[in-house]
Amino acid sequence: MQPTLYVNIFKRFFDLLFAFVGLLLALPIIILTFILLLLTGHSKLIFTQKRIGYREKEFLLYKICTMTEQKDALGNLLPDDKRLTSVGKLLRRTSLDELPQLINVLIGEMSFIGPRPLLPEYLPRYSAYQRRRHEVKPGISGWAQVNGRNTIGWDKKFELDVYYVNNQSFLLDLKIMLLTIKKILFTEGINQQGRATMEPFKGSES
Repeated sequence: MQPTLYVNIFKRFFDLLFAFVGLLLALPIIILTFILLLLTGHSKLIFTQKRIGYREKEFLLYKICTMTEQKDALGNLLPDDKRLTSVGKLLRRTSLDELPQLINVLIGEMSFIGPRPLLPEYLPRYSAYQRRRHEVKPGISGWAQVNGRNTIGWDKKFELDVYYVNNQSFLLDLKIMLLTIKKILFTEGINQQGRATMEPFKGSES
């Protein structure tokens, strides 16, 4: 992908502007969400996790917690589907759990649009082709998210990520943003069938 004026300058400007305005508008929603979480047994409100971003640099991603900290008799966390509350499911369906990532956008670790940032332990499992997803900043939403999200396999997801790297533009970002709004409204592709979270990436499927 050849750098463009949009990629080098305007995309960051739009990210800063919309992230700042978005945080101001979202603050009452976030506060109300925290209250609901506390009332439904959540002891932890913000979920933080190390992820890999632009040029394979590690950063800390922020999300609203959708799971409780419930453990079994041996002190081990219960399976994801057992810890996902009704409020947590609602947050995921509406993508409200992603709101704290506006902070990641403000800091410059993420963009609104780009490949979703993944776990550090996945790095050694990528092929050279798959690693190209780190040539752009990770995003809150991306081309893979509007083309199947968690219902497609990893190889297809990486293929869509690299397509975005090769074709990043204002028009493609605008298309992804509009499709993201549609996905949120119709709650499409949130989870893989029978799972509360995406199956871990264990290496190329091909």
